[in-house]
Amino acid sequence: MFVRKEFKAFCRMFKPKTAYILWQHAQMDRYGREVYMPSYKAPVDDTMFILRDVLNFERYDNLSGFSDAPLDMIEAILGESAKFCEGVLTPINRIGDMEGCKRHPDNSVSTPDSFKSAYQTYVQGGWNGLTTDPDYGGQGLPYTLGAVVNEFMSSANMAWAMYPGLTLGAIAALQTHASPDIKRIYLPKMIEGTWTGTMNLTEPHCGTDLGLLKTKAVPEADGSYAITGQKIFISAGEHDLTENIIHLVLARIEGAPSGTKGISLFVVPKMMINSDGSLGARNPVTCGSIEHKMGIHGNSTCVMNYDGAIGWLVGEANRGLNAMFVMMNEARLGVGIQGLAQSEVAYQNAVAYAKDRLQGRALTGAASPEKPADPIIVHPDVRRTLLSIKAFNEAARALVLWTALKSDIAHRSEDVAERQAADDLLGLMTPVIKGVLTDMGFDNTVKAQQMFGGHGYVAEWGMEQFVRDARIAQIYEGANGIQALDLVGRKLGRDGGRAIMSFFGEVSGFIKEHEATDTMSAHVLPLKKSLDHLQQATMWFMQNGLSKPDNAAAGSYDFMHCFGLVAMGYMWALQAKVANDKLKAGANGATDNMNSKLMTARFFMERVLPETAAHLQRITAGADTVMAMPADMF
Repeated sequence: MFVRKEFKAFCRMFKPKTAYILWQHAQMDRYGREVYMPSYKAPVDDTMFILRDVLNFERYDNLSGFSDAPLDMIEAILGESAKFCEGVLTPINRIGDMEGCKRHPDNSVSTPDSFKSAYQTYVQGGWNGLTTDPDYGGQGLPYTLGAVVNEFMSSANMAWAMYPGLTLGAIAALQTHASPDIKRIYLPKMIEGTWTGTMNLTEPHCGTDLGLLKTKAVPEADGSYAITGQKIFISAGEHDLTENIIHLVLARIEGAPSGTKGISLFVVPKMMINSDGSLGARNPVTCGSIEHKMGIHGNSTCVMNYDGAIGWLVGEANRGLNAMFVMMNEARLGVGIQGLAQSEVAYQNAVAYAKDRLQGRALTGAASPEKPADPIIVHPDVRRTLLSIKAFNEAARALVLWTALKSDIAHRSEDVAERQAADDLLGLMTPVIKGVLTDMGFDNTVKAQQMFGGHGYVAEWGMEQFVRDARIAQIYEGANGIQALDLVGRKLGRDGGRAIMSFFGEVSGFIKEHEATDTMSAHVLPLKKSLDHLQQATMWFMQNGLSKPDNAAAGSYDFMHCFGLVAMGYMWALQAKVANDKLKAGANGATDNMNSKLMTARFFMERVLPETAAHLQRITAGADTVMAMPADMF
């Protein structure tokens, strides 16, 4: 929040048009204070605490790329990322929301003012290649580091961050499944950020059920395919940030089997590429319209029309979903991070407001007798709300990084058993992170908005944008109900339940090791009770879900959230252990931070984690009351 003098200096950073928009939308609140936009400070210190002290990141320096990223270098990289996010992306977040994207008569799309210059700054900084393959120009650093940068960018400007975020997913799919020739043509330009990428799955008549898709691919004599069809909800489908956009498109080759077994994946560039690598003619793939949507206005969500566009097969014919799932799984983890990111930025602004907003007096007596009223942070319900968000943010961040580290181990370890164990947990946690973090992240933006009262509902304070932007994360990349079904229907019983049993074993082992420790009992015993709830729910599904699948489906959403709470409880127990150890050793100047960790952990264990009991009760109620009512009675 800026005062007039500071804001004038701030406006000089931008083009005249952008500065004018910012100034035009400046508002005066009822106390005469000028309010322009929310602020954001990247949580570098908390992230480093998790990486260094909780996850012991340095012990993995035997993995490829980790030795190139010692902790002091990681801290420096995150510091630079913070500067970019705070100084470049945050100021244009509201601009992007107000202006949105514009489609022009020639079907081209322009992004909001300053989005293009911000993207050029991003590319010049080498951020797009941070974690990608060095053989194609990337830096090869750990995926975990990329997850951190993703959080920072998504907090600062979620709509903008989607442009490079989708590109990284497309890179991963091509890296895993494309032929050497396709990799050679596309990956270097995508990794340096000169070209961006998209994923094209959804059609007007099919979303989750991709077996219904109609987009067709006709083989050509030169080995290419002519792609014809329409895709909708395509994020970053057309824009002016880069000279070329590389679309990954699901389509059905003529004569292929019906259903999902007949789907193939194709790479379809916006601009054709000449043999010397230069750009050629425009491929017949165009933006038919931009979707009018609730939030993320700065991202161009397009209807894409393919009219015989030339594409090339990625991977095996009729195995397109297998290839696309590489991108979808990365995207699902990225969307989970978006839930955390919006919760974090909303929380930061709610805390600042609660410390500043004067209203009423503390019930125990005036906290600020020299002022006409006390700041609202003295009130118990305000503190309950803010602590609920804080407890989620710090546990969710640890869970994201713990899972991202599993991804690094799964892809970089030379130990087969270690890779398998990490991949098991990565697959198990992906729907949990996507579903739970976006559900709770959205809820937290609403809670943060509530702190502002009426000011939270009007646009100039910026809080309602966080609510609108966060809402999409519960929907795209597989709606959260689908994530719950994936968890219970596919991930839970895979390989005889190997992944879930591994998770139970890890958490149970930690509990057993520390439950008798005085300083840990307040954190470990509630976790033990909630883990038991999760284990009971798992056993109930085994006994009642196989013979009656509706039981599993009806309880899947509660199971996903029960699992998420236990996973976050485990993250808090790990953090509490480190905090206690540090305090015992003198804390080295971090006493306040470690005490804050312990108090927040205690709040989570007492006020949030007990919700697992309610989830268990709903799960074991079964499907009868859910399925009994005839459709015409709804």
